[in-house]
Parts: sequence; structure tokens; C-alpha cells
Amino acid sequence: MQPKAHAWSGTEFEQLVLESKPQAAVFDCDGTLWRGDAAFGFLIWSLEHGLVSRSTSDWIDDRHRAYRAGHVDELTICGQMVQIYAGLREQELKAAAASYFNEFVRPRYFTEMVSLIGKLQASGVEIWAVSSTNRWVIAEGVRDFGIPAGRILAAEVRIEDGLITNDLIFVPTDEGKAESLRYAGLPEPDAVFGNSIHDLAMLEMARNPFPVNPSPALLTAASERAWGYFIPSDADAVEAAVGGEEMPPRASASNSSRVARE
Repeated sequence: MQPKAHAWSGTEFEQLVLESKPQAAVFDCDGTLWRGDAAFGFLIWSLEHGLVSRSTSDWIDDRHRAYRAGHVDELTICGQMVQIYAGLREQELKAAAASYFNEFVRPRYFTEMVSLIGKLQASGVEIWAVSSTNRWVIAEGVRDFGIPAGRILAAEVRIEDGLITNDLIFVPTDEGKAESLRYAGLPEPDAVFGNSIHDLAMLEMARNPFPVNPSPALLTAASERAWGYFIPSDADAVEAAVGGEEMPPRASASNSSRVARE
């Protein structure tokens, strides 16, 4: 019989992290630092606020429905959810991301994660954020955690003369998260924190993997690897589903996190 993963208490979790004395710590964002899916939330919010045309809105709605039905893979949908803003001014998207985040995400920070990152920062630990959510939303969120722009690896496209293009640079998800970290010079991070199967590849490359608020698929993977896990006090618990987990967790070698045209 497969052993169950051990659930850490808040005190145990924090003690394990701090005693590991990491020099670099990597955090997923949605579901790990805060409750909910900011990528999907911002998508819906931006469509409702008319940031894209009606035809684009209908198209991405159809694509996301196909994704939820298992007909579009995680890497593809995460990229398309950024590409739909092509032609808009980046400053407009930054302002939109700030408005959305302030109202809907900032109140959902996990208290224990805010405290932990504060203690790691005070100890001089280098903190990184890795997310398949668009960079505009992630940059707005992790600013509160003291994570500088240069340590954000998130879904993004090229900006030319202040305008958003549809030319993808990064789409860090699944194996792409690990590839993004290797590209950034972190082939073996001291500590990695993630909540879903899409974080498994980067959790596996860590010296110390810390599943937080794990989805059912990640909880199964944690049990198989004899990892522990932590559920923040105001989280949705392990029953919280994560999109795309019914699909293969690893992107193919041809679908790298770095999709830039060199």
C-alpha cells in the first residue's frame, strides 16, 4: 500500500524551511502564495472589461473550454492567454493587472506564506517567482513579497515600442518551469514551493521540495516520493482542483519554456 504524504503543521513547515538554510528559494504563485487562479481570473476580468475585441473574447473562451475538456494542452493555453492582448499598450495592461489584483487577489494572500517569505528575505535568501500566469499580474502580486522584477519567470511576450506583440518569450509550466530555472542559472534550487502537478518538474529539481496547498495530483506525486506537504490555514485544502491536471504533466522537448525566436 502506498504511504500517505505527511501533512506538516504551520510551525513544522516553517521550521523545516528555515532549518534548510536556503540561499535561493523558488515559489509558484497561484495556489501557493495566494488562494485561487489569478490567470483565469484576470482573463475573465479583462474580457468583461472589454480589453480585447468581441471576436477575440469569443475565440479565447472557446479555447479555454477546449482546454478544460482536455483538448488543448497547458502550455498552449497559457501562451494564448497572454497573446490575446497583442496590439494593446503594455502600460494599459499593467494598470489593468493592478486594478484586478488589488480587488480580487491581494485579499487572498496566505498569511503563513507572507510570514515565511518575510523571514527568508530577512535572512538574505534570494527569492524567485515562477508562474505560467502572465507577467503583468505576477509582477503586481510579488511586489508585496519583495521579489524584484529580475527574479520573475512568468508567461510573457515581447514588447515593441510600448506595444504588446504575440511573440512569446516564456511560458513556464510543467517541464518548462524547470527549464526556465536552468536558463536563469538555478539548475538545483535549494528550496522550491508549488501547489500543482504543473510544479512537479521544478519540485523534483530542488534540494528541498515543499508542496503547499497541493492539488490532488500533486498530493499523489508527493506520496509516491515520500514528501511532506503544507496546507495554509485559509487555503481550499487538497480537494482544490487545478486545470489541466488530467493531461500529461511534462511538455515535450520541442515545447520549451523559452519559446522565443532567437
